[in-house]
Amino acid sequence: MQRLYKLMEEWSQIMEPGATPPVDLFPLLKLIPECFFGNYITRARKIGQQMEALYADTLRNVEKRRESGQNLGSFMDRVLDNQEKNELSRHQLKFIGGVLMEGGSDTSSSLTLAIIQALIQNPDIQRKAHEEIDQVVGHGRSPVWDDMKNLPYINMIVKEDDWIDGKFLPKGTIVVINTWGIHMDPEQTHDPSKFLPERYAEHPLLAPDYVPGGYEERDHYGYGVGRRICPGIHLAERNMLLGIAKLLWAFDFEKGSGALDDDPVNGYHHGFLYCAKDYACTPVVRSQEIQSAIEREFEIAKTEVFRRFEEA
Repeated sequence: MQRLYKLMEEWSQIMEPGATPPVDLFPLLKLIPECFFGNYITRARKIGQQMEALYADTLRNVEKRRESGQNLGSFMDRVLDNQEKNELSRHQLKFIGGVLMEGGSDTSSSLTLAIIQALIQNPDIQRKAHEEIDQVVGHGRSPVWDDMKNLPYINMIVKEDDWIDGKFLPKGTIVVINTWGIHMDPEQTHDPSKFLPERYAEHPLLAPDYVPGGYEERDHYGYGVGRRICPGIHLAERNMLLGIAKLLWAFDFEKGSGALDDDPVNGYHHGFLYCAKDYACTPVVRSQEIQSAIEREFEIAKTEVFRRFEEA
């Protein structure tokens, strides 16, 4: 995973708007030596080679395990079980597993860090979330997916952190949605610079439920729009809701030592994916009963989930 995160950091930097020249729009730029544009071709090839090597290694690990008779029923096990029917190329096999790791790692972790940062600075919102979770779940167990329908405020918190008008667009025009501009438009979002989960009180459903409607019916545009919308929207939404619910059930997040910079320009790492810079945070278990529940559920997870993969 360390290789993956390092690779994603480099990939994010080269994917950032402006990091490479628009050669698809102005082909003549291909004739200009890449050294004038930060050696973007060399950097892209290097990242591509590293990506190929990493995904090849992970695929080989699965294949070696299967050769020893261990089929854990993982995603890649199922893909390989159906290989005779699907006839995927070697390249496709490597990247179908690699992209699954890639798409579900940086995005969810970056959003989780940003949410915790906002909760530290808004203890009133954190208390309100704790009250809702305590009423629905209690301290004897952690939240599960069936609880989510009764935790509307947690849904609002996850939506909240995701921080065209008569114009003629010729056929073939490339349109890049200005997600920041939409979310920061005061006509669309009341007091957009404030962490205010209640703004989504009128959107109690999950984000995928609002996608088929018109733009004015959307809750937010964190997953994109149209045919290019995030294909993992259903999994990502559930992953974030359950993850944030469990964290808020378990901990009080308190500000650590040092300054906490949440400035949208200076407080985040630049790149294709924005992630909060390191900040000090002290998570405090909310009760002895919760600590006992965490330890009990961790033992169950070690036996029923982790052990299968550790032994492999």
